[in-house]
Amino acid sequence: MPTLYALKPAFQGRLRPLVNRLAAIGVTANSITILAAAMSIAAGAAIAIRHEWRWLLLLIPVVMFVRMALNAVDGMLAREHGQASTLGMYLNELCDVVSDLALILPFAVFPEFGAWGVVAFAISAVLTEFAGVLGIAAKNG
Repeated sequence: MPTLYALKPAFQGRLRPLVNRLAAIGVTANSITILAAAMSIAAGAAIAIRHEWRWLLLLIPVVMFVRMALNAVDGMLAREHGQASTLGMYLNELCDVVSDLALILPFAVFPEFGAWGVVAFAISAVLTEFAGVLGIAAKNG
């Protein structure tokens, strides 16, 4: 059965012309990383503020797909266009956590989910990211 990682080269292949155009006009990997986080924050805020508009929950899968594409774009800009940096690595990890929290925490305003359960899930997501970063640090140490 194919996994997301098996689909990654084809997905990146489709994005490569866009990535090359972005690099040519001076768009940086870090700006794409920040854009992805800002998009997640905006969507999460809209859901939390307008939670009576339940249809806004449909934003989540759309934002997650776009965020996945933006994460691929920032990685390709960094690797393939010489934009990789320590700051970019830290920014990428931090923005991933912020984006995850921005899309998870709005569920706390819905009584069906229960605020404590949502917060526990959010903490688990942060710890998972943290474990991944520790893995990277352990390889470099």
